[in-house]
Amino acid sequence: MNTDMHRRRLENLAAAGAAVKTCARRHMIGEYLAGQVTYNLGEYPKRFSIAPTDYDRKLLAEFARHGVRLIQLHEEWNDSERRLGADKFTSHDPAGLREFVALVHELGMKVILYASTGFFEATDPDFDPAWAAPDLHLIEVYFDYARCSPASPGWRAYLLPRLERILDEYEVDGLYDDLGFYATEKQIPHPSWVSPGRETVEYSPALEDLLGLVLDMVHRRGGVFKVHASGANPPACRLKLYDYLWVGEGVQNLDKMRLATCHFEPYVVPGYDMSRAQVETEDDLYLHAVPFMQFPLRVDGRPFTGERALVPGMNYRRGDNCFWTRHWRSIWQRLQADPNTPPPPMYGCWDSSPGRLEGRPRWLHHFDLYRPMVEPGTHAWIDVADSTLFDTPKPADVTATLFVNTETYLVLANYTRDPVVLPARQAWRDRESGAQTRELRIPPRDLLFLQLPG
Repeated sequence: MNTDMHRRRLENLAAAGAAVKTCARRHMIGEYLAGQVTYNLGEYPKRFSIAPTDYDRKLLAEFARHGVRLIQLHEEWNDSERRLGADKFTSHDPAGLREFVALVHELGMKVILYASTGFFEATDPDFDPAWAAPDLHLIEVYFDYARCSPASPGWRAYLLPRLERILDEYEVDGLYDDLGFYATEKQIPHPSWVSPGRETVEYSPALEDLLGLVLDMVHRRGGVFKVHASGANPPACRLKLYDYLWVGEGVQNLDKMRLATCHFEPYVVPGYDMSRAQVETEDDLYLHAVPFMQFPLRVDGRPFTGERALVPGMNYRRGDNCFWTRHWRSIWQRLQADPNTPPPPMYGCWDSSPGRLEGRPRWLHHFDLYRPMVEPGTHAWIDVADSTLFDTPKPADVTATLFVNTETYLVLANYTRDPVVLPARQAWRDRESGAQTRELRIPPRDLLFLQLPG
């Protein structure tokens, strides 16, 4: 920045600081990878190639053009069931994976791989029952995942070198940790377990310590560490030991999820589970996220067909009594019903079925609006309560957040069923319509993206 830009930025910050009296959180943005995509690779445990296709090259290039910074690969990169000659911590197509990673890097984006500090297949020949409580397995589709305890020294000794190998062997930029562990009063500790403190439902010192070790492992390599606990919950830790927290799996009501997660520490990535969640419009996804400095995870990649629930020779452990098995088989059946007029494609477990044609365009549209607001050096006043921004008090069900750098942006969200008019002290420009006004009219259940002119 030149002298004039520095002056403009400092003046903007001074004006915002004087205008805002109270807010829920103030945050200065640094390295923030706002646009994140979980990219479907294929129908594991069916064999497939990870090597990028022309389809992948075009789609990844489109994401890169819009400024996407992070591609996340889910569990199908590995061979968790040891069906294709690899295992939970190695790829069934290592050459194809390296080629895919190289393409993502060539396009200027980072790539992280799925791993888990808790989930491990109980039928794996390496599994030691001493690692996990016997009655807490996650049994779905074709897997019987033990929830290995972070208090198990044996599990740590097995796990950590393999996580290091993932980072080094595939030259990826970090890990996405699907924790696979939660503290519960029903859990009976194995005699071999050791925790650095008293384990409770609310706080697991062993989990906190293990996440700290993995975070350091990733950061020493300049990488990114993303964590998912369960639903709309953070890990049962007192320290924030991750870069990004994915929330939303299994959540049906986005209003409740917003209220539960809106003031979590940055950075939160809502991964709305559209296999269950109900929305009125596609733009609801942004209404619940953007005002709280969150941006939804995009579920995309190669089309999801559901064949993973129909692979010959696999033991689908609960049959159609399992939601996912039943759901994925119905997706495949729908695709076969009329091959000449297939439904809109879906792209992952958490996508809607059928897919939504407007999903990707609306995500890119909103990301184009969001990205300039969260550049490094931006100060965010999140959920402004008392301020001189408006001539009248802001209604409780309207959220206002300022993003201030060399430009000053304001996001207004109306969570009511009625239109709201807020008279502003200054004229603001609507970044979507181009209109400039002091009468800020927010439609019901909608967002305004505003910018101070000049």
